[in-house]
Amino acid sequence: MGKVYLLVIALLMTVGAMAQNVQLHYDFGSILYEDEEAGRQKVTATFEQFKADSAGSWYYFIDLDFNGKGMMSAYTEFSREFKFAKSTPFAAHIEYNGGLNLGNQYQQAGLLGVAWNGHNADLSTLYSVRVLYKQFFTGQSNKAYGAVQLTGVWSRTFLKGKATFSGFIDFWTQKKDFDAGKTKLVILTEPQLWYNHDKHFSIGTEVEISNNFIFGHENKLFINPTLGAKYSF
Repeated sequence: MGKVYLLVIALLMTVGAMAQNVQLHYDFGSILYEDEEAGRQKVTATFEQFKADSAGSWYYFIDLDFNGKGMMSAYTEFSREFKFAKSTPFAAHIEYNGGLNLGNQYQQAGLLGVAWNGHNADLSTLYSVRVLYKQFFTGQSNKAYGAVQLTGVWSRTFLKGKATFSGFIDFWTQKKDFDAGKTKLVILTEPQLWYNHDKHFSIGTEVEISNNFIFGHENKLFINPTLGAKYSF
């Protein structure tokens, strides 16, 4: 549920700025896909934080997934950006992805590349595009390999600040069959739409749309919506 940077991209331009929020989502995936996603989480709690400094910015989120028996997994992404110069929108991007799922590891990965960050004049529209080399350390096969990833992040606030449409989209290559040397293209996007009651509390939805992302189901499109609440500090 994390990785939606919301308005914090604008803070890349502000030294010492900080933003953080907590989200709670009820996930309808296991209802919509009773067979394919019977074990999918029912609830996800997300904490995300952004901090800018004179050299660039830090960002991380933690997703905690719960089913009827309790917490089933924890996943995190942690990144650092270094600005090339104050007058350029480009920055070096370093990132780590990983976590635990019912005692088993997610695929652990490190990413390195370039980010292009921008916004319009009144900061109501924000965006970031990243081109990254992705190194998987472990996976279902326990084999390490390299990949490439293209990431886009956006946020649009409208209706006099009462609504926010934000999200991300990732494209990356992943090994499909090590013995045959085959790869697949994974697509994952999670757009969010929020109604902002005030500067702290929002209600809305997130829709996870993916292809080749759900393990064991190749070339199948999944659409998993949620009902969510968010508190911004």
